[in-house]
Order: sequence, then C-alpha cells, then structure tokens
Amino acid sequence: MTHLQVATAGEALIDLIHNADGRLQPCLGGAVYNLTRALARQGVQTLYLNPLSRDRFGRQLAAGLLADGVHLAVPDAVQQVTSLAVVGVDAVGHPDYSFYREGVADRATTAQAMTSACAQSDTLSVVCTGALALSPDDADTYLPWLASQRQAGRTVVVDANLRPSVMPDLALYRAHVLAALQFADVIKASDEDLECLSLPGADATAQARHLLQHSRAHFLALTRGGEGATLLTRSGQTFHARETAAIAVADTVGAGDCFLAGLVAALLEQGLAADWGSSEVPAAQAHALLGNAIASASICVMRQGCVPPLRAEVKDRLALATVEFA
Repeated sequence: MTHLQVATAGEALIDLIHNADGRLQPCLGGAVYNLTRALARQGVQTLYLNPLSRDRFGRQLAAGLLADGVHLAVPDAVQQVTSLAVVGVDAVGHPDYSFYREGVADRATTAQAMTSACAQSDTLSVVCTGALALSPDDADTYLPWLASQRQAGRTVVVDANLRPSVMPDLALYRAHVLAALQFADVIKASDEDLECLSLPGADATAQARHLLQHSRAHFLALTRGGEGATLLTRSGQTFHARETAAIAVADTVGAGDCFLAGLVAALLEQGLAADWGSSEVPAAQAHALLGNAIASASICVMRQGCVPPLRAEVKDRLALATVEFA
C-alpha cells in the first residue's frame, strides 16, 4: 500500500451556489472534502474515509478526489444519495449555508469501519476531521473513532468550523463540539467559531487561550480573516502572522480548509511530533506552519470557489515573502 500520511473523515457534498441571476450552480464541496483535496494537492498522501454515492454527484466527487491523488477507503460507491448544501454569498464574499443531509452517502459509515481503514496503514501519522462531522447526531460515529486514533498515537487534528445556523439545539451543539475537541492534539478555529462557542475572554486570542487551556491539545491555530492568523501553544507561546498587503478576494469559500491543509502539510514537512507545542518551540517552526497555512488560504481566496493550490504554487508565494510575522 502507498505510504499514507493523513486520513480525513467528514462531509463530501455538492454546494449549490446562488448566482446573481437566481440559478443554482453545483460545485464540489464540503469542508472535509475541500481539506482532503487541498492536502493531496500539496503532495500529502491522503486517505478519505467516508463513502461516496453512486449518483451523478457522488461520481463527480469521487472523480475530483481521484484526480488529485486521494486514496478512497471505500472505493465502491454506495446507494445513499449525495449531501447537498445551498450556498449564498454576500457582498463581501462571505458564504452562508443550508444543508440537506438525511440518508446521505458520506454519513453511511461507522466508527469501526473508519478505525479499521486507518489500521491498515502503518505509515498513517495524522487524522483530520471537523465541520459537519461535529454534529451531535454523528457522535457515535466520530467520537469513538477519534478516541481510537489518539490511542493509536496518531496526531489528531480537529477543525471546529461551526455551522450553528443548521443545528436545531445550539446549546447541545456547543457542548458536543467542545467534547469532540477534547480528542484533539491540534485545534483549528476561527474567531467566529470562538464567538459561537461563547468562550470567556476579552478578544479572540484570549478566547483561544481559554479553549486551549481547557483541552488536551498541544497547540491551536486561530484564523482571523484579513487580520491573519495566530498560533498558540500549550507552553504559553503566541505567534502571529498576516499578509503584508491586502489581496484581491474573489470569495472565501474553502479558505479555512486550505489554511488547515497548509498547516498540516507543513507539520509533516517539518517532522513535528504529536506533542509539538507542549514545551517551548522554535519560532522558525511556528513561522513555517503559519506561513504555509496563510499562503495556501490566500491563493484560495483569490480564486472563485474552492480551488486548492498545488504545492509548487504555495512555495512560489512563500518565496515572494508576502507574509509578515509577529
């Protein structure tokens, strides 16, 4: 078997994007699907754990993954239909979502199936999940799997990536997201995620520090839109980075997913241990993580829809020294 490095688990769906003329344009999407493609396009050997549908949309999703070099843990398509998301984009390019996810293909899995798929590769070192996988309805699928991966010694990466508008019980949802984050070695969250979680703190950085201190994670990556990103470590260090100049934003669809892919790709490239951040770390390593993540996200937002950058494109952007650190 190929030397797999990362396994991803979570939604793969079709974004039906509202165009200005009222028509709906179908696009391949879903946060974890975007992350999976973005990892593979940065040269990471990636295994996608969830099933895909045999319907037309499912075949398109599978083709997109395979074209980017992703390995499918469930290569045979299933009968369930593909998840759908209706996406509206506001005047500044920020998306909002409505999801249709009952009886769908990407939810037709179990903790045992995903754990078994991961166990088949002795080179797998990182697992990633988040977004819709953190719905309380799927707790029996993802929480036991996360526990098994942490126990196996793999680095567990969880992207909070909250979707409060589609969760009927917001208090239950918040509590479940916080429970899922207890399995993480690495947490990625946006300032909006932290606000939704109603965490104490005078600003996003203070809220992120609170979340990190009340979890078992070794570091947390906080995204702040145009303000850049902050990396906080369990040992108490804080690193910040941002673009040196404003960039032309087409839309922000998939920006967080590409950011996380860049972070994980750099984590692997640097050969960092699962407990990186639990003791003092070199600034150069933190800057490498943040720089790669921000460059990845920046390339994404300059394109319409989520078109993750290739590794060469990220390296070319990094060579321009467009990211400043503090």
